[in-house]
Amino acid sequence: MKKLVTLIVLSFWAAVGYAQFPGSGGKMPNMNLGHVFGKLIDAEGKPVEFATVVVMKPTIDSTTKQTKEIMVKAQTTGANGEFDIKDLPVMGPLTLKISSVGFKNLNVPIGFAPPKMEGMTPPKPGQMPDPAMMAKIMASFEKDLGKIKVENDSKVLDAVTVTATKALLEMDIDKKTFNVEKNIVTAGGTAIDVMRNIPTLQVDIDGNVKLRNAAPTLFIDGRPTTLSLDQIPADVIEKVEVITNPSAKYDASGSMAGILNIVLKKNKQSGYNGMVNAGVDRLGGSNFMGNFNLRQNKFNLSLMAMNMRMRSNTEGNSERSSDIVGISTTSNQDIESKTKGMMSFSRLAFDYYATKKTSFSIAGILGGGKFSPSENILITNTVGGVSSLSNRISENERQFKPKGMQLGFRHNFDKAGEELTMDFNFFGGTNSGNSIYNTNYLTENNQIIGTQIQKNISNGSNKFMTFQTDYVRPLKNNGSLEAGARAQINSLSNINDNTLKPVGSDIYNNVTSASTNYESKNSVYAAYVSVSGKVGSLFSYKTGLRAESSAYDGKLLNTGDKFSNSYPLSLFPSIFLSKDLTKTDQLQLSVTRRVNRPNFFQIIPFVDYSDSLNITRGNADLVPEFTTSGEISYSKSKGTATFLTSVYYKHTNNLITRYLNQETNPISGKIDLINTYINANSSDNYGVEFTYTNKIMKWWDFTSNLNFYNSRINTENIENSNSQDALWTAFGKINNSFSLKNKWVIQLSGDYQGKTNMPVSQAQGFGPPMSQAQSSSQGYIKPFYGVDLAIKKSFLKNDVASLTLSANDIFGTRGNTQVSAGDGFSQSYYRLTNPQMIKLNFSFRFGQMDANLFKKNNNASSMEGMQMQ
Repeated sequence: MKKLVTLIVLSFWAAVGYAQFPGSGGKMPNMNLGHVFGKLIDAEGKPVEFATVVVMKPTIDSTTKQTKEIMVKAQTTGANGEFDIKDLPVMGPLTLKISSVGFKNLNVPIGFAPPKMEGMTPPKPGQMPDPAMMAKIMASFEKDLGKIKVENDSKVLDAVTVTATKALLEMDIDKKTFNVEKNIVTAGGTAIDVMRNIPTLQVDIDGNVKLRNAAPTLFIDGRPTTLSLDQIPADVIEKVEVITNPSAKYDASGSMAGILNIVLKKNKQSGYNGMVNAGVDRLGGSNFMGNFNLRQNKFNLSLMAMNMRMRSNTEGNSERSSDIVGISTTSNQDIESKTKGMMSFSRLAFDYYATKKTSFSIAGILGGGKFSPSENILITNTVGGVSSLSNRISENERQFKPKGMQLGFRHNFDKAGEELTMDFNFFGGTNSGNSIYNTNYLTENNQIIGTQIQKNISNGSNKFMTFQTDYVRPLKNNGSLEAGARAQINSLSNINDNTLKPVGSDIYNNVTSASTNYESKNSVYAAYVSVSGKVGSLFSYKTGLRAESSAYDGKLLNTGDKFSNSYPLSLFPSIFLSKDLTKTDQLQLSVTRRVNRPNFFQIIPFVDYSDSLNITRGNADLVPEFTTSGEISYSKSKGTATFLTSVYYKHTNNLITRYLNQETNPISGKIDLINTYINANSSDNYGVEFTYTNKIMKWWDFTSNLNFYNSRINTENIENSNSQDALWTAFGKINNSFSLKNKWVIQLSGDYQGKTNMPVSQAQGFGPPMSQAQSSSQGYIKPFYGVDLAIKKSFLKNDVASLTLSANDIFGTRGNTQVSAGDGFSQSYYRLTNPQMIKLNFSFRFGQMDANLFKKNNNASSMEGMQMQ
């Protein structure tokens, strides 16, 4: 009887299949008529959003003749925890596999059993089935799985603590990942605000980021970028990868401090969705950001646009004493500066999943900004016991227009994990500036007795192009072979014209010798190979070798002088070892070698007099610096807690650093303090770092970081040098997040920086007046601390809306005091920017995550394409 019922049902299914495809011409009918739906909930009955639901079916491998499972459909639950999957095969058993970060994996068997046929008469040949029978058959194709409870999981996976939300800290063999998308203190801010809340990072008053007291290289989605941190909105950042010891896969050239890789948020769900953020601050600044994502079949389209209106206030003072050619001079400055600015940024990206294994992507970036900083400095100079008073008022206007394009190709081979990627990236843009410096010379009664005016007009452009290809092939013992090649070409041009109207004159004179006009081109070519795997149960390893060569060409447009250099092929090995001591304890060791080559601006022997209080000159004798870094880390996980401690050491030969020295100014012919670049003999940086993250209570997330380190730059090779002594210091951060009732969240964080040597400054930049004394080899920074607070309230259905009120530096204590001394000078310089900054930010999410929202041809390939990111 059962066989007869089955035969009848199969005939009904065939009839239904043919009915779905009239004129099928005898082709196989469509048997993908199954439909399952349900809702995922946690132990408290709350919906589990963004969980992955995959339908698998068994099949016979044509090669091995063994049974294996293949994916039929895949979907991600919406904010309400619901899933709805159609067009499933009704023949044979299926398995619903459910997974989500922080929950145990769950397998739910599903099948479409024949319905009971009592009282029904099967149709005769050529006769359509009775409508009541067809309705019953169609009903058997649907499975309402109701509410499916998934259990919370707090366990260790590869030394990563997993809880009901993404772990705040995730460990890999060669990097640490900090998930920041839930950080509410940074709402409405920029990437600088995000970096302030990364445990291992230090951020100074100018927004410069330091990693272990040196400046790291910035990546976005694994690729170098010309964008600065203040050009990246905080709300588009998902996580930050801190790579203290980059492997052979990454550029050997660049910062000796490692790499910060900012991973932007991406959407992997079908349908459409988006977010709108808007906010204001107490100084009159505002921000607006919107993003929209549309995913359908083999296509994915995403658009992001933002606009920020910035207001910034800084107050400070400076005291400097100098003794130049026997003349004693003191200079005291009271500084007040304000900056107004507007910045926009947009990104349009398109992904095409050509097949199950091949995808293409293209993205365009366009932005622009305009900043108008102004400064008022009251200067008191005393020379040989005679005092004079002056007031310098500067008005500046800077504009930039960045643009970029990204092309990507990805192909997954038949062997799981084997992959080929190719990327082309272009970032560039133009910039311009217009500055006027009015120096009024005053009497004791503040009466103007003379005025000097200096004008500076500049414009420039930059182009940054890279091509990179990477190949990954899995090996035995969970290992892999990685290989790749990379070409980078960077070109710069700059026109910087100065004119000066002396006191008592009505004529502006061109100061040709103070006009920095140049063109330069830099290229780097590299290839690498890396092998990873396991040696039994003893340890895991990842070892690699990178080869790089580079060259630069430059030209001074004023004089026609040309400069060029080529650096020979150099090898850069790296090795990473990891040992699982227990299921919860892990030990890691890494050793790498890197290089930093002097850039064109650091080399050209030309005095930059664009700011008469900040005179700089290049050094044509600079040579590359080479750094060897070593690090040992121990991590332990227990429940929701992760503890990490690292001991590190870094030694650099021929360190490139700023240096302030007495020299003859070729413009004035007088002896001046001029900031240049030197190769120090060496530098050493070593210390120990502790990081602890834990979900102390169900409602309390806690993160802390403490770093004790020692740093010293040895300038014994420089005549009359006065190197800063080696100095032990401490840096610490604490971050608390409290999830309270009624959708309230409070975040309280603070940081402390002890007395420390100034960080190595490898980049060229025009600092504030008198900042030329702030050399990494000639001074230190006094201790300071700061506290931030934020309160967030979520509301509306599914918490799609939220309001965040934040206060940064609530005690106004992040003032930065730099003390420096050298041959013939000593200086103390204090600044405080935007204390007690209050921001109010509104966020609203919208969209439909339903894969059936749009009419489409459902097929396995389009669903599999979702998993390719």
